[in-house]
Amino acid sequence: MDWHDGALVLAGMIGSGVAIVHGVLVQRRMIEPLQDLAATRISRSLRILVAGLLHFSTFNWFVGGLALVGCAFAGREAKLATGLLVGSSYLYGALGNFWASRGRHPGWVLYGIALILMAYSIGVVG
Repeated sequence: MDWHDGALVLAGMIGSGVAIVHGVLVQRRMIEPLQDLAATRISRSLRILVAGLLHFSTFNWFVGGLALVGCAFAGREAKLATGLLVGSSYLYGALGNFWASRGRHPGWVLYGIALILMAYSIGVVG
């Protein structure tokens, strides 16, 4: 394993770690309060759907992180394809966090670091 592969593993670990924290916070700070407020006004199936949609990004970022770790041991084409797919998801999350929080959310910084590590690993930077 060289530095490029290590950077990809680190990017995956950052992505999956942030996803876990994101999932816990979304559950505690968004889904549970919304469930309480909507219990009498919105059907149970719709509340479940909303919770699932709010956790979709968590799932996507977590699995993307695992894919980055796994592809560190694969060929160049696999690294490039995985980096582009996962990188687009992380870029969307970073930009969304930055825009919505006006830069006061640590998620955009962490996903930004993961993006730089991915770019270094697949040879776009450095």
